[in-house]
Amino acid sequence: MAPAGHLGGHGHRRLLDTAPAPAGGDGAGHVVTSSPDAMRIMVGVLVTVVFCTLLYCIYCWRWRKRNAIKRSLFESLWPRSSSDLPLMDLASILAATDNFSKANKLGEGGFGPVYKGVLRGGLEIAVKRLSARSRQGAAEFRNEVELIAKLQHRNLVRLLGWCAERDEKLLIYEYLPNRSLDAILFDRNKSRQLGWSTRHNIILGIARGILYLHEDSLLKIVHRDLKASNVLLDDKMNPKISDFGMAKIFEEESGGINNTGRVVGTYGYMAPEFALEGVFSVKSDVFSFGVLLLEILSGQRNGALYLEEHHQSLIRGAWKLWIKDHAADFMDLSLGQLYSRDEAWRCYHVGLLCVQENPDVRPTMSSVLLMLISDHMNLPKPAKPPLYTKLRSIPLPAVPLMITTELKAPSHSINDVTITTIEPR
Repeated sequence: MAPAGHLGGHGHRRLLDTAPAPAGGDGAGHVVTSSPDAMRIMVGVLVTVVFCTLLYCIYCWRWRKRNAIKRSLFESLWPRSSSDLPLMDLASILAATDNFSKANKLGEGGFGPVYKGVLRGGLEIAVKRLSARSRQGAAEFRNEVELIAKLQHRNLVRLLGWCAERDEKLLIYEYLPNRSLDAILFDRNKSRQLGWSTRHNIILGIARGILYLHEDSLLKIVHRDLKASNVLLDDKMNPKISDFGMAKIFEEESGGINNTGRVVGTYGYMAPEFALEGVFSVKSDVFSFGVLLLEILSGQRNGALYLEEHHQSLIRGAWKLWIKDHAADFMDLSLGQLYSRDEAWRCYHVGLLCVQENPDVRPTMSSVLLMLISDHMNLPKPAKPPLYTKLRSIPLPAVPLMITTELKAPSHSINDVTITTIEPR
């Protein structure tokens, strides 16, 4: 009889020998994985890696392309000498304006809508947004950034920054709570806020601002679109000239006279030589200033409403009252008798000198300011202002004459509201 240990060993060996081989074994005890399953797993992993790599490459390519476009846009828009003007990110502006909500919309001009915003630190801003439908497009945007970034004066609106991101082109200005001069001046109820001292201060401030553009700034600039809606008022009713989208740098070698292939500006404020021939100079701004000065004195707009009522333009009516020595009849009724007669008459006289038909006899802005502040300076007799005739409005006869235009032929304006034909005497 075999020993128990021996039996146990044999029995153990017998049990091991009779145990079934593992699935996929090769008979020698090695485990082999199924070949079709392994292939499927490997192909799946490989496809996933290739797909992810392809997506990453596409993302990198699009990111580089987008950055290249953005960089080229920035380089084309951004003046190299104006690096002090901050570039703002779109996310901050969207947050400040509540995603350009209607409640924050202040108004709309030729450039596009303007929105009020509040930055994270509490600073109030006005955001000018380029409209996709605006014909005053990227060129005017670039022009305004390039010019106003170089200008610093208390009577010019201050540009705080700009943004050109995605499809948006934005200009960020200081916010002025009293908005534009025309919103107050031509409103019968609000115009009472403009007493004589306030109006006189506004006239002098505008004159100083234009003088700075013409003679005192680093660049000599013709604004070309000076009007009541482009004069903003701060909380103390101090005027600030805005909207430099149509401004041009003054070329001294041309003798101060330039000819443009198109007419841009606002009829009613445009000098006749510019409206009819496309010729502009610093004297074009002087003419616009004269119209604006007379509007501030009278509280009336030089537009179609005045023309329909009086059968003549505001400047023509002002000249006729002046030669008849009835200047008091021209003054805004809301002023009553509460104004300095000497200051008002001097402003009236200077305004008529500015709107003379011949640009050569119009004063420069330095002379204008000197005449406005001098009590003892003898002023020359003003010549007759230009006569514009045949204003035809279709279908609304009361539409203002101040239609912003941008034309190849300077003889008439074309838009959805009016057809305006201007003829010299």
